Amino acid sequence: MTAANDTLDRVWREESPRLIAGLMRMVRNLDLAEELAQDALVAALERWPRDGVPDNPGAWLMATAKHRAIDRLRRGRLLARKHVELAQALDSAWADLQAQAEHRRDECIDDDLLRLMFIACHPILPADARTALTLRLLGGLTTAEIARAFLAPEPTIAQRIVRAKRKLAEAEAAFELPGAEALPERLASVLGVIYLVFNEGYAATAGDDLVRPALCAEAIRLASVLARLMPDQAEAHSLQALLMLQASRLEARVDAEGDPVLLADQDRTRWDHALIAGGLDALARAERLPGAPGSYRLQAAIAACHARADHADATDWARIAALYDDLSAAMPSPVVELNRAVAVAMAEGPQAGLDLADQLVGLAALQRYHLLPAVRGELLDRLGRRDEAQAAFANAAALAGNARERARLLARAAGDDGRSPARKGDPGTD
Repeated sequence: MTAANDTLDRVWREESPRLIAGLMRMVRNLDLAEELAQDALVAALERWPRDGVPDNPGAWLMATAKHRAIDRLRRGRLLARKHVELAQALDSAWADLQAQAEHRRDECIDDDLLRLMFIACHPILPADARTALTLRLLGGLTTAEIARAFLAPEPTIAQRIVRAKRKLAEAEAAFELPGAEALPERLASVLGVIYLVFNEGYAATAGDDLVRPALCAEAIRLASVLARLMPDQAEAHSLQALLMLQASRLEARVDAEGDPVLLADQDRTRWDHALIAGGLDALARAERLPGAPGSYRLQAAIAACHARADHADATDWARIAALYDDLSAAMPSPVVELNRAVAVAMAEGPQAGLDLADQLVGLAALQRYHLLPAVRGELLDRLGRRDEAQAAFANAAALAGNARERARLLARAAGDDGRSPARKGDPGTD
């Protein structure tokens, strides 16, 4: 690959969301906006290796896409639009962008990006379609890259994207921000999709790799954009904080062979302290805003407790257990209750945690959730109930979809704890 192509790949990931968002404002058609952006990309692939990379690549792509739009219009391919009216609209929009070329965080462009984010995460779309469309439009990922990231066939992802865009068109979803009455639901949809992308990178549900750092990085970028575009929304800052604090541990979550390392066993010198600082700053911004703490802020506060502890024994488990009490009230969930059981076990002892975990065993929502028997196995092991613990680990291994996690659980089922002697006994879920 030439240096020009390397540059184009980087520029496309950075600029394609702005490009598509700006074109969407001009032409009011998502399919057409994306097609015009792809036309500009093809033109860049043809010209940049020959002529060199322009000084302002993003502006070059936008100018090329704008001219392609006008060419199509002149050929009569933009239906139900008068030539002069749309040409004037395109020229006016382009003039606005040129006037702000020296300031890339222009309010107009920011608004376009925010509108595009809310379109991609529209609640009328199913969750898998929102995720695929968000990564395509706002992440600059190709369909093939999204398919690889989620271990899905490329035609399946392509169909999700096609159906999502068709559904938006049929619903005549407006390219505008939701009103005050609809904002909480729509913002929750956006936050949820970004969190889903991060979680798939942080703990892959299937495949041979435990973590996929590229997906985590993409989710952090999207969360950071959202927090910048919505500075008065505490949960936007809270999600950014949570993702940065969690991602700070990525390098330490796996060993040299790619096998999982539990939180209690991680080498904290390998944690990314720049990400920790950024996450704590984002959490502080959220805490300065009015209103009761939301679920992301509470989760970020829990992550901050871990980040502030220089070593595992310094972790403030009583504070974490109290935060899980608040999180359970704010966001009732069996998974939250399981995490609360772990925190209580660390704060009050393994029997207290096991009592809580045992209350979850019969819940239908956790019947296929491998971490419930895994946590029970850890707590039973701490209580010296070895046979029960090994049976629980075997059950967890049978449910685990990730190969690395399954191997670790099988080792525990065979009686090999695979952990450092100094840390034996901690539940250590991460």
